Order: sequence, then structure tokens, then C-alpha cells
Amino acid sequence: MKFRIALTAAATIALAACGSTEDASTEAEADTVEIAADEALADIDAEPVEDPAATIEETAPEPEGMSPSEEAQIQEAGDNAADTAAAAMDAMAEDIGN
Repeated sequence: MKFRIALTAAATIALAACGSTEDASTEAEADTVEIAADEALADIDAEPVEDPAATIEETAPEPEGMSPSEEAQIQEAGDNAADTAAAAMDAMAEDIGN
């Protein structure tokens, strides 16, 4: 047990020594991606243009013919999922209350 404690202490000290810096200017530098991107786009005067072909009219797909048994199975699966979600919420409420 003493060996594990000694090994953990040595590893902690070794890692702490690696991250040390005495130069405050390193932390004050603001090198970011945005600076390089702004410099690259400085000479561009073009404005964005709307592309009417990119707009898609969304229409609801027509329902496929389902048999009553398929509809019942889907309804039962939805009911089971709702019951499971309600049970999970109840369990979470009990955990918070304890």
C-alpha cells in the first residue's frame, strides 16, 4: 500500500512540474483561428446571394396503406414507450427526493 501511495505522489509531482511556465506573455497571446480567417478574407468584397434552387418545399409524404394490426402494433409500441418514460421520470423524482 505504501508503494502505491509513493508511486502516486511521484507521478503527481512529475506531472505538476511539466506544466509550469514562468513566461506571462505566453498566456496573454490571442492567437486564434478567427484572426487568420479575417486576414484571408480582408480583400473580398462579394456579398452572399440567395439561391432559389436551394429552397425545398416540404410536403408531407402520403401515408402508406397499413393494416389495422400494423396500426395497433405501432400504437402499442408508442404506449409502451410512454409508460417507460413515465416510470423513468418517477424513478428520477424518487432519487431527487432521497
